[in-house]
Amino acid sequence: MSNFDIKDSKLAEGGRRRITWAEREMPVLRMIKERFEKERPFTGIRMSACLHVTSETANLMKTLQAGGADVVLVASNPLSTQDDVAASLVVHDEIPVYAIKGEDNVTYYKHIKAALEHRPHLTMDDGADLVSTIHQDYRDLIPEIIGGTEETTTGVIRLRAMAADNMLAFPVIAVNDAMTKHFFDNRYGTGQSTIDGIIRATNVLLAGKTFVVAGYGWCGRGLASRARGMGANVVVTEVDPLKALEAVMDGYRVMPMNDAVKIGDFFCTLTGDINVIDRHHFEVMKDGAIVSNSGHFNVEINIPSLDEMAVDKQLVRPFVEQYTLKDGRQIHILGEGRLINLSAAEGHPASVMDMSFANQALSAEYMVKNGKSLKKMVYSVPEDIDREIARIKLEAMGILVDTLTEEQIHYLNSWQEGT
Repeated sequence: MSNFDIKDSKLAEGGRRRITWAEREMPVLRMIKERFEKERPFTGIRMSACLHVTSETANLMKTLQAGGADVVLVASNPLSTQDDVAASLVVHDEIPVYAIKGEDNVTYYKHIKAALEHRPHLTMDDGADLVSTIHQDYRDLIPEIIGGTEETTTGVIRLRAMAADNMLAFPVIAVNDAMTKHFFDNRYGTGQSTIDGIIRATNVLLAGKTFVVAGYGWCGRGLASRARGMGANVVVTEVDPLKALEAVMDGYRVMPMNDAVKIGDFFCTLTGDINVIDRHHFEVMKDGAIVSNSGHFNVEINIPSLDEMAVDKQLVRPFVEQYTLKDGRQIHILGEGRLINLSAAEGHPASVMDMSFANQALSAEYMVKNGKSLKKMVYSVPEDIDREIARIKLEAMGILVDTLTEEQIHYLNSWQEGT
């Protein structure tokens, strides 16, 4: 193979071991792969995937390939690539991969271009970079595209904005909306892996510290729970009164970021919005504060403003940049403000990505079968797919659930019987 761009092919054997280890925790995707090998639903279909290049993603790529897909993979974040995994996919599976951990912005978009030169019938995104680039610069590809899938909250927000402006040129399934995705991946996966990334980067004790969680969506809920479990005093900031009320009822302190920055030791943004931590926040932030992000893009933290304020900037540990301000205060930014759970750690555990990537695989199959009849809008994952993934996951875990009797089904579907 010559159509790839990775760090080092010699890393492939270590990547294969990592991929095999992850597969042990991905029984749902494994069962789907077995079916795909028999039915080959993607024969003749070209796919371009822009996802975090991890061992779990590798198992998704191998599942799609087993189904007959001609797939190309590029990174959805410059710091999330596992270079040994990228090498294994190229060397052992002959899947073109364009991803290098730490690649600069120019290289990142060169890789996006490579994915689109594959002329995909299906796109698979984590952050909507493929779809947005197609609509801005590669509109000649649109007639061949059946549809796409989107993995993350941030990407779904972008796509819904496009659809609202009547700019979306093909249907996309919001995998992030699946119950078996955001209930588990966002909450348990983000919660554990974000804490993992922060601790690996800093080796600072969380117990007794004030930990500020910006945003109380599913990712924020998961992180707040895990931070509290590590002994931190958790503060939540929110703009949505319903989510703020929920955080209060869950036992957290809720306050505006303007107040939280004065007391916080750790900060993590998980909102999908821009400048959640801004210049005026840095101006009053405590000396020694540790600031991170677990939303998709690094724009949640206004790092350019901190660059302007700083009189000195040093990399004091891997993934820890120390900014010294004019008054002597020091603020620490983790992982360049990018996803800390992937830049400094390994991302979500395989067992939760099993369900997320099962949704990706089955949504892609659904799109191939139905995409040409769908409107140019954002769709939720069909409920029967969502429930089937939950059923298979429980079966793989050896857990049984009750089934309704015919009498119970009849009762639930009738209105005549009352008190």
